[in-house]
Amino acid sequence: MELALIKESIILVLTGVILLRISGRKSISQMTIAQTVVMISIGSIIIQPIIEDSIKRTAIAAAVFVTSMMLMEYLQVRYNFIEKLLTGKSKIVIKDGEIVLTNLRKLRFTADQLEMRLRQKGISNITDVKTATLEPNGQLGYELMPDAKPLTVGDLKQMFEPYLQQQQPRSNSSNIFDEIRNTDNQP
Repeated sequence: MELALIKESIILVLTGVILLRISGRKSISQMTIAQTVVMISIGSIIIQPIIEDSIKRTAIAAAVFVTSMMLMEYLQVRYNFIEKLLTGKSKIVIKDGEIVLTNLRKLRFTADQLEMRLRQKGISNITDVKTATLEPNGQLGYELMPDAKPLTVGDLKQMFEPYLQQQQPRSNSSNIFDEIRNTDNQP
């Protein structure tokens, strides 16, 4: 009887993963209220056949669910194809400043939703984006065009390097603290 319970639990875990994978790539914080209700309902529906009056059966089923989750996480780390199967991979949604509509449709993502995510990242113009991806966790990754990237300290050093090399070295005159240091040492 316990073997049948383990088999049923594994089947339900796999069914749940497949259903959640089909439902889309959004984290809970990015779901609408309706999507959140559906996800919670799927979890309740999947567990319903296992729940009974027996605490032993419930404990075994919960342990199988947790073990299955841990096994899936281990297999994802170990084998790339399993990670792609269970988690998915990033999809390009902007390439060279142009929206890739075919990938947006596959992801069931609208251009308005993409623009909202870009605004949240502080990007006001799609043409400033060299590449943008929708990650499996629902987050937006992006790379800006060279002209749209923020200026870094390294960029400044590189820009001013020729100027700094041409400058004459300063004379070795003492600075204002040398006088104080020297007078402190005198009795």
